[in-house]
Amino acid sequence: MNQLKSDDYPAIYKEYIDSVTEPVMNELAEKLNSFPEFVRSIPEELGTYAYAEGKWTVKEVLCHLLDAERIMAYRALRFARNDMTALASFEQDEFVANGRHNERSFESIIEEFMALRQANILLFKTFNETELSRKGMASDRLISVEAFIYIIAGHMNHHMTILGSRYLKDNNNNNNQKQLHVV
Repeated sequence: MNQLKSDDYPAIYKEYIDSVTEPVMNELAEKLNSFPEFVRSIPEELGTYAYAEGKWTVKEVLCHLLDAERIMAYRALRFARNDMTALASFEQDEFVANGRHNERSFESIIEEFMALRQANILLFKTFNETELSRKGMASDRLISVEAFIYIIAGHMNHHMTILGSRYLKDNNNNNNQKQLHVV
């Protein structure tokens, strides 16, 4: 895969794309090991922790990653197959509110991630340069197939950083149960 050009994606995705520091397929594959390790390092009792009122819980963030990856891969598939139908946005807060994520175990989230990521890697490897460069409209924004692959990788980087800095840092440093907001 080639390095993206700025006209391959809307500026709102720049932070995600810029966080991909190695070849994108390598980064996707590397997370097959590091993401499960990361999730397993989180104490189960923190699964329903939110760092502030109205914020998602740890499990909701993790499942949001699954939902977003699935949607971005679907969009990439549609455009790669030359289906240029404009695709609607998805309301992430509704997905989280209706996902029953806090009822899940970390292991079930890891299992789903592994299957989803492996399937997506296999799919993305089938795309040739023509398919990767195809663009379509998603969420009222013009975006290339290849950009979706970078967004998937960068979106995970973004949320793993947030989990570490806003959800897990205070709990690891202070271990003060009074600070936890458990829903």
